[in-house]
Amino acid sequence: MTNLTDKMVQLASDLTNPKTLIGAAFYALITFLVAWFVGRAVKVAIHRYLDRTEKAGADPTGIRFLAKLACLAIYILAFVSYARVVPALDKLGTTWLAGMGVASVVIGLAAQSTLGNVIAGISLILYRPFKIGDRVQVSAPTGQETGVVISIDLGYTVLRTADNRLLVIPNSNIASQTSVNLSLIPPRTPCGVSLYVAAGSDTVRARQILLDLAKAHQKIAQVDGCYVTRVTAKGAILTLAAACAAADAAPGVKSDLLESARKQFDTEGIKLA
Repeated sequence: MTNLTDKMVQLASDLTNPKTLIGAAFYALITFLVAWFVGRAVKVAIHRYLDRTEKAGADPTGIRFLAKLACLAIYILAFVSYARVVPALDKLGTTWLAGMGVASVVIGLAAQSTLGNVIAGISLILYRPFKIGDRVQVSAPTGQETGVVISIDLGYTVLRTADNRLLVIPNSNIASQTSVNLSLIPPRTPCGVSLYVAAGSDTVRARQILLDLAKAHQKIAQVDGCYVTRVTAKGAILTLAAACAAADAAPGVKSDLLESARKQFDTEGIKLA
């Protein structure tokens, strides 16, 4: 009984003594558990805060990225604290400092891509070319791709395309390329018109007249073209595809286009069906 008690006391002494192998392992376990619980608590707190900010209409992109950095910092701090507690690791501090110059060069070269992605991710958060939920057009190995940003992590930015594919792009790549944030383009209102050109009239000239009138109109922000949308025995329907920047301008623009087109058609002998 005495021997058993002595062994238990010795085991307890070894567990609390970081100089022993058992003690070092015990402190490593405790440190990991504390770091995990703290990181978990930080994640829960941030997610609750994000729920409130998203309901209020705030942008969660920067907060999500900082949450990942905070969790990484917690584990790094836990490792440093553990190294200070264990004498065997603490004694290596001088050696580590002496070799830090060489180690930093080696690690920097080995992890150049990874560190570049982290730094690029920070620049994406700071300069904010896009945020979570934006629709972005980027260059990928498959060509031009368009998708919605669903996350900006420490190393990668993830987009979801319209056909439900996930584009995982390194932050360094997306930060160095030209991307188009389609969500920043203001919405436009269609203001095109359709005209029924009679058979025997010059359809090509009629199409050009409509295009010229649309391009010359000050309130039309975008002209996509003029197309033959239907052909019958009586003639062809020409449809002008155009858009206005202001929604309230569309009715007046359509009236102007119809009136101007009718006058120019009469001048050039183009009849309407």
